[in-house]
Amino acid sequence: MPHRADPRVQQELMHSLYSDHHSWLFTWMRKRLENQCDAADLTQDTFVRIHTRQESDKIDSPRAYLLTVAKGIISHFYRRRSIEQAYLEQLALLPEQAMPSQEHQLIILQTLEQIDALLDNLPKKVKTAFLLSQIEGKKYQQIADEMGISLISVKRYMKQAYLQCLMLMEEDFFAGI
Repeated sequence: MPHRADPRVQQELMHSLYSDHHSWLFTWMRKRLENQCDAADLTQDTFVRIHTRQESDKIDSPRAYLLTVAKGIISHFYRRRSIEQAYLEQLALLPEQAMPSQEHQLIILQTLEQIDALLDNLPKKVKTAFLLSQIEGKKYQQIADEMGISLISVKRYMKQAYLQCLMLMEEDFFAGI
């Protein structure tokens, strides 16, 4: 839960953080992204994320804090771009009559991003077992053999992954209420 200080103090601190460090952060982002538009967007996203948390009064080392938040945003940006590129490559293989509408493409892309975020929260072995089952269609025994683990471990990993999926679905369901 975000820390709630006096809103005026938060606003002043956020203004100061932004005016003192925006140019520096933008330059840092531009060097890493090699694209001025993406750097501008992600710099802004960094400040929006910090503002949303309403914890600017707790920042002791502004540049270190900004870098930490910015690195997470850049990581998410590249992961999202990778997912989008893979999806577009698969779409290009479809015949025109099977092409989903723009709206459905966006929904599918957002769903893929949610699944990626979900999988990112799973331990590596759980994620691997889940992907081998769901993407490659392998049977549990095949997964156990390939990963060098017992069948019961595969079942346990799959249960963990499915529970995580159910929790995500439940969060989405209750968020819509």
